[in-house]
Amino acid sequence: MFSLQSTTKLLATLSLACLFLAPSADAQTKKLSDPEIASVAVTANQIDVNYGKIALKKSKNAEIRKFAETMIRDHEGVIKQAVALATKLHVTPLSNDMTKSLLAGEKKTTKMLNGKSGKAFDKAYAENEAAYHDAVISAIKTTLIPDCQNAELKELLNSVMPVLAHHQHMAHEMAANFK
Repeated sequence: MFSLQSTTKLLATLSLACLFLAPSADAQTKKLSDPEIASVAVTANQIDVNYGKIALKKSKNAEIRKFAETMIRDHEGVIKQAVALATKLHVTPLSNDMTKSLLAGEKKTTKMLNGKSGKAFDKAYAENEAAYHDAVISAIKTTLIPDCQNAELKELLNSVMPVLAHHQHMAHEMAANFK
């Protein structure tokens, strides 16, 4: 059973995961440039690779491990596509407030995940993956794609949406198993 303190901490972390991609009031009026979008895309994918690696170290649950392996493989593939496109277009990803927010959220979530073990870890990882994919998909739909100017970058963002939606579905199903 989870203590009130650990449940509250987990809910706060998941709330942050849902909010970390929401643009600030300033960011809502300032569109992201294509180099900034590239930075967000690469960073968001790398964070999920990192979470998957934590899961492989900490979990013995076959479903969690299989999902983590899928996240690592798929998100590393997207990173390779994004880097290849950025290289082709001579675009250097540019850090921005959204990238910084992603990295701050990763730091907190990594600390939370590393502080858990066993079934508590598996539950926290599954719930984080569901919330993370919800937030990433929302940001892609509402910010990254609308702000994107380059047709090839926009095409890449659109092309990964079905994979992300599949990850989202799998993550929510997995999280439901830990309720």
